[in-house]
Amino acid sequence: MTRIELTKHHGLGNDFLVALQPELSSDEELAALAVRLCDRRRGFGADGLMIADSVPDKTARMTLFNADGSRAEISGNGIRCFAQALAMRSGSLDPQLIETDAGDKHLVLSATDDSATINARVDMGVVASIDAPPNWNALGCNPDRPVAHLSLGNPHSVVGVDEVAVVELAELGEKVPDVNLEIVEPGPTPDAVTMRVHERGVGVTEACGTGACASAFAARSWGLVAASVTDVTVHMDGGSAVVSFDPADPDRAVLTGPATYIGSMVVELE
Repeated sequence: MTRIELTKHHGLGNDFLVALQPELSSDEELAALAVRLCDRRRGFGADGLMIADSVPDKTARMTLFNADGSRAEISGNGIRCFAQALAMRSGSLDPQLIETDAGDKHLVLSATDDSATINARVDMGVVASIDAPPNWNALGCNPDRPVAHLSLGNPHSVVGVDEVAVVELAELGEKVPDVNLEIVEPGPTPDAVTMRVHERGVGVTEACGTGACASAFAARSWGLVAASVTDVTVHMDGGSAVVSFDPADPDRAVLTGPATYIGSMVVELE
C-alpha cells in the first residue's frame, strides 16, 4: 500500500494538488495519478498535480502534470501554490529557489491578513518569441488583430480582441491544443489588461500565471499598455495578478499574486 499526502491550493481559482515526495518513481505512474486525482467528478479535482522532490542547494524540485496527465514545464500560479505547500511544511516564509523543467525560479513570500493565503513574487524569466503552434491557421484570426507567440519556458499564443467575454474560447483552444491560448482586451485602467485563457492539457481555467506574463508582455509591445508602465495588472476570471518589468531588463517578467491553501488529504494506492 502506497500512502500519499496531498495538499490542495489555488492561485486565483487555478487549483493544484501538491504531493511532497510520494513513493512513485516513473512519469507513467505520476501521469496516471494526475488523471485520477484531478478528475472533478471521480477524484479530488484540480487543474494539475505537482510533485516535490529534494535537490541539493535548492528548496525543492517541482514536477508538474496537467489534469490530462501531460507534463508541463512551469505554471506561474502553480509554483506559488507549490511554494505555499513547502512553506507550510517548513513553517517559514523564507525566500525559495525552486527547480522546474523551465529552469530555476526565485520566489519571495509574504503573509497576508488571511492565514490561508500568502503572496508570492516570482521571477519568471525572459519572455521569448517562438513560432506559431501547429494548426494555428485553423483559428481564422483576423489579420488586423495583434498576435504574439511567446515562451516563458512553456508556449503561449496571445491574441488581442475587442471583448474577451464574447469569444468562444473553449472552441478555439481545442483547435490549438499544443499551446496556451490567451485572449486580451485593454483596460479597464491604463496600466491593466483583461485576459481569458485556454490552457494546454486542462482547458479554460480561471487564471494562468505564465499566461498573465505573456499577455502583459504582448500588451506593452502592442501599445495596449504604455511601455513606460512597469507594473501591469492582469485581470482574469479568478482575480488579478501583477506582472512587473524592469526598464533595464524589459524582456524579463516578474509575477506577483496570491496562493491560498484549501485543505489536506491522504490517498492510499494498492
